[in-house]
Amino acid sequence: MAGNAAKPGVSVTSRALALLGAFDTAHRSLTLTELAARADVPLATAHRLVGELVGWGALVRRPSGNYVVGKRIWDLGLLAPVQAGLRQIASPFLHDIYGATLATVHMAVREGTNVLYVDRLSGHASVPVVSEIGSRLPLHATGVGKVLLAYAPPEVRQEVLAGLHRVTPYTVVQPGRLRADIRRVQREGFAQTVDEMSLGACSVAVPIHIPDGTVIAALGVVVPRLNRDRPRLLAALNVAAQGIGRSVPPDLPLSESS
Repeated sequence: MAGNAAKPGVSVTSRALALLGAFDTAHRSLTLTELAARADVPLATAHRLVGELVGWGALVRRPSGNYVVGKRIWDLGLLAPVQAGLRQIASPFLHDIYGATLATVHMAVREGTNVLYVDRLSGHASVPVVSEIGSRLPLHATGVGKVLLAYAPPEVRQEVLAGLHRVTPYTVVQPGRLRADIRRVQREGFAQTVDEMSLGACSVAVPIHIPDGTVIAALGVVVPRLNRDRPRLLAALNVAAQGIGRSVPPDLPLSESS
């Protein structure tokens, strides 16, 4: 990205947001130069805006000189309905799943063509889990993602099917196979993956429906292998998903999935 020439018509707010948007799961710590380049903001402008963001608490400057996202952003994010509302309601049910399975437990929502992880409890088994709270992963390569994809609008499914990419050698990248997976989720009410997001990790996931039938999120567990444990895992997930769905008040504002 070229960040050396000022662009007319670009507001200060847009540039500040671009600087914050430069961070992602693969870029958690950035130098000022990297920030300016990734945000496409002139270096001098980036220096001034980053200083203001540090002063407000949105960014933190480490002794190395690199910048990381500050706690003020985390505190603000917790006020989002998907965090403060849904996550608070779901928390005891996630702990019930964990108590019954001792597996890594996820709750996720759809954000465009990605799955956004809004809560996570780490399991006892040593499993290569790449998701973290706040991380975004491909819909087609994760159990919770396939559930959310099955209940997404047709245009979202079409966009995903048109841009399938391989994460591991076992990721489903054939549109026909993914369509079959989606139909299976719609028919059987759950999704599963084996080594599709990370090698050595299997997942099974179910939708969370509210009383009007809308799917608002997905619940999933990640284990080293499924074997004969799938019915037990599904039973725990379905009980929790039903409990969460019944507990969501009608007036709870939920995040919009574009």
